[in-house]
Amino acid sequence: MTDSTTNDVPGRLLDAALAHVAFDGWSDTTFRAAVADTGVNPVVARGLFPRGAVDMAVAFHRRGDARMAAKLAEMSSDGMRYRDIVARAVRTRIEIVSDREAVRRGTTLFALPIYAADGAKLIWGTADRIWDALGDTARDFNWYSKRATLAAVFSSTVLYWLGDDSPDCDATWAFLDRRIEDVMRIEKTKAKMRGNPLMKRVLAGPDKVLGQIRAPRSAARNDLPGGWTAPR
Repeated sequence: MTDSTTNDVPGRLLDAALAHVAFDGWSDTTFRAAVADTGVNPVVARGLFPRGAVDMAVAFHRRGDARMAAKLAEMSSDGMRYRDIVARAVRTRIEIVSDREAVRRGTTLFALPIYAADGAKLIWGTADRIWDALGDTARDFNWYSKRATLAAVFSSTVLYWLGDDSPDCDATWAFLDRRIEDVMRIEKTKAKMRGNPLMKRVLAGPDKVLGQIRAPRSAARNDLPGGWTAPR
């Protein structure tokens, strides 16, 4: 079953590719099979996905980010602790994908040195979408540090999830809770250090430098990791 409209050629190609990824990975074989299955002109398909299945894998990840953002927008956070809101967002991003094998194959693909930069951009982009969905308004160095921290949490949780055979992936969600707790502990430690008169003087210099760093506005993020927009 697909969820792409007839006129959504990139979506149709991606849906067709997913039927082959489990067997052939995000490979040229998968790309050619998707083109044949959909009847899309090969020239048009290559124009939409210049690197073939690699760009399809990127589009698959981006599709998951978009669906996550839409689902988070429908959720209420009333009465929830902030750490639980963040954990729920990460869990939602993982659960939004029904094809675990496609994720596994994508993880293998983006672990290759030639595509490692693409993988890093995708993970950063996911963290960025999560913080945006949660209403993050940081415009200083925290914009970067929060996304870097969440990117590490997300990527480690995905790797754990890929090997998890526990009922309802309960082990994965317990792992995620521990990672979020570690992050909260670090943030509390940083706050205490800044509240200590001695450490405040020690950190004054670095804070002054880092405080001059400003996060880009949403419309100007194409030069940042995750700023590239893949076909839908």
